[in-house]
Amino acid sequence: MIPEIIAAESRKNFSKSIRFREEDRPDLPPARDGKSRLLYIHIPFCESLCPYCSFNRVLFQESLCRSYFVALRKEIRLYRELGYTFSGIYVGGGTPTVLVPELVETLETAKAVFPIREISVETNPNHLVPGILQPLKHAGVNRLSVGIQSFDDGLLRAMGRYDAYGSGEEIRHRLEEAKGLFDTLNADMIFNFPAQTPAILDRDLESLLRLETDQVTYYPLMVSDMTRRAMKRTFGNVDFRRERDYYRRIVKALIPPFRFSSAWCFSRKQGMIDEYIVDYDEYAGLGSGSIGYMDGRCYSNTFEIPRYISRLNHGELPLMASRAFSLPDRVRYDFIMKLFGMKVEEAFLREKYGRPVLSLLWKDILAFTLAGGIRRRRGVFELTERGTYYWVVIMREFFTAVNNFRSFCLAAAGMGPAGRESRGPGEDR
Repeated sequence: MIPEIIAAESRKNFSKSIRFREEDRPDLPPARDGKSRLLYIHIPFCESLCPYCSFNRVLFQESLCRSYFVALRKEIRLYRELGYTFSGIYVGGGTPTVLVPELVETLETAKAVFPIREISVETNPNHLVPGILQPLKHAGVNRLSVGIQSFDDGLLRAMGRYDAYGSGEEIRHRLEEAKGLFDTLNADMIFNFPAQTPAILDRDLESLLRLETDQVTYYPLMVSDMTRRAMKRTFGNVDFRRERDYYRRIVKALIPPFRFSSAWCFSRKQGMIDEYIVDYDEYAGLGSGSIGYMDGRCYSNTFEIPRYISRLNHGELPLMASRAFSLPDRVRYDFIMKLFGMKVEEAFLREKYGRPVLSLLWKDILAFTLAGGIRRRRGVFELTERGTYYWVVIMREFFTAVNNFRSFCLAAAGMGPAGRESRGPGEDR
């Protein structure tokens, strides 16, 4: 019962927080603070489109993709001219490695103007080949995250990935060949897909343990409301009642030899993780449809790729919308995101905001303490064993709210099926 209550409250609060208003003028906060942030770069192109994916992505077109990368490099230079600085890069998609020479040139551009210390790049199993891996390594990529989802051939076919990215055996072989090339090789997995059974999940876990990858990120299935309706017609309902049992199976299998880096990321050693929101308080979002969060302001770039390119060709930032968070929302955001990484120090919040802030969170803290989700030790709040799943639920709802916003923007731009989402993300609930 408690996870259902947490999901409902999180859904309501995140839908409200991530809804941009027409009266909010799209702009960026000033960069005069000198703070080092993360640079998130979005590449929306894919060789095939997975039916469960709610991210901003389109089918790969080489000429459009090349023009996009040229515009992206202009956007990077604009951020430098505005005075921002970044120490880390995370490249997501889409499939960032669809044109590796363009990606490498973009990474080199960022490294030339910012003091970059670490780079993480997402890819798909069919790109685990020397012609792609070696240029990425030479460009300074520290972490490669491979979208696997499952090794089960039947499930890969249901996901529409078997023909595009290979069989489970082929994926295992390619992962084995890629081991050791980067500081961290991450296996991106999904649990609670409609066609997934406990036996399939257990076999996937056995494969991961045999492979001994550096890191495993095991996401619960997270889709926008629009995508969920489309999935229901093809695959059936997403059954959230079994989600906790699947998560427990994952934790039991992976802890140890892995340790928690976040509530759904399991690592053998220190290193970057997919949830850069844990390690970086703030991040700039570059690329079409990218979302950033800096100095308490959440903003989004345009989702229309031709408009994105045109704006940058005219020397303009491709901003679409932004919203300034209230102080309580900012504190709550930091509290939730840091606890997603298993713990948060009271001193961190007090130093960041220059005042005691826990008075703003007492209701949240009391509720999660009574529910057995968090504990406080010597000024540090930590997730309990029960709390790790509660935070999986919270973050599932957070990213679902973001996906709903994306679906709304895509529909408004005529890039996706129109529906009730055209009224605004979350308003059909």
